[in-house]
Amino acid sequence: MGATAGAVWGRAEQQDFRSRVRGTLLGTAVGDALGTPLDGLTLAEIRQEYGAEGLNDLAVGRDRRGAVTHLTQLTLFTLDGLVRAQVRRDTGAWHPPTDLHRAYRRWAATQSDWGPDERRKDDGWLAREEWLYARRDPARACLTGFGDETMGTLDAPKNPGEPGPEAAARSAPFGLLVGWEPQLVLQLAVECAAQTHGHPTAYLAAGAYAVIVHALARGESLDSAVQRALAILAARPGQEPVSDALQHALGAVRQGMPSPARVEDLAGEGTAERLLAVAVYCALVGEDIRHGLCLAVNHGGRSAVAGALTGGLLGALHGETALPPAWLAELEGRPTMLVLADDFAMEMTQGPALHGPGASSPGWLARYPRA
Repeated sequence: MGATAGAVWGRAEQQDFRSRVRGTLLGTAVGDALGTPLDGLTLAEIRQEYGAEGLNDLAVGRDRRGAVTHLTQLTLFTLDGLVRAQVRRDTGAWHPPTDLHRAYRRWAATQSDWGPDERRKDDGWLAREEWLYARRDPARACLTGFGDETMGTLDAPKNPGEPGPEAAARSAPFGLLVGWEPQLVLQLAVECAAQTHGHPTAYLAAGAYAVIVHALARGESLDSAVQRALAILAARPGQEPVSDALQHALGAVRQGMPSPARVEDLAGEGTAERLLAVAVYCALVGEDIRHGLCLAVNHGGRSAVAGALTGGLLGALHGETALPPAWLAELEGRPTMLVLADDFAMEMTQGPALHGPGASSPGWLARYPRA
């Protein structure tokens, strides 16, 4: 489906792609929201609060059920930046990492401003969504990485000692570039991750995650998707910790019934490659999406990140209709997510009809300005 740029999309292919885009975005957000109330708790504290089986439903986090964190916020701006990059391609200015950096800078403004600034006409519609102007414990690396106009690169990354998982957790949208070759998907995700997380394991984990989502969005199985990521990683310097973590996740699948203890073993100290391993493991062994997500968050580690990463995989694999509807009904910002997901799907499948040298839709360019 859409294996090459400029491919002709049939109606069934467009519908399948839109479902996977929605599933990836909503799955990331649902996993984030499910895990948020557990962040900072030990497994014993989780069981004391929610019972022997742990948390099995959305709970109150940040004063409401279904609240999301900066992980979801940044995922939204990743998707927005990718649309803007496609639109700006008409101008001949084709450098997606720069467009993504501008999108992330718009997110950074939501963390410091009281609300949307109507004077910034080129911000586009997403930056005018008032619910996004809520500071949800953003990682320090994200604030410092996007705190000024200087863009981190692989040659000069921001926070070069930061191995955390936040860059990976915002990288699922790169995998939705199904018309790109997987090597290019990995490269873009890696370059954008280095804007905040300059440690090789952090940005390579982000790249591997994007490649796995990419394979899932193109209809491959999860096991096949992981094998594809491992093959592409093999040529990258410094990839050994990420590859080892993924192999550890695959091996854990064969070690008996899944348990929080096994998840905690995979999670380790909560670095990017270890949380990626948790997501792969939970998505593989979960009896269904609900079980996989609950397994991912019920441990004494980075529950929101683990949930977000796992949700992105399961959403890309199964599409939006497989996600628990009761959870979606309470998800913060769901209307915004649906609009953005559908806009992304339309841009990727019908972009030339929306903007180009011949004719452009004024409404589309007002939503996603070229400037």
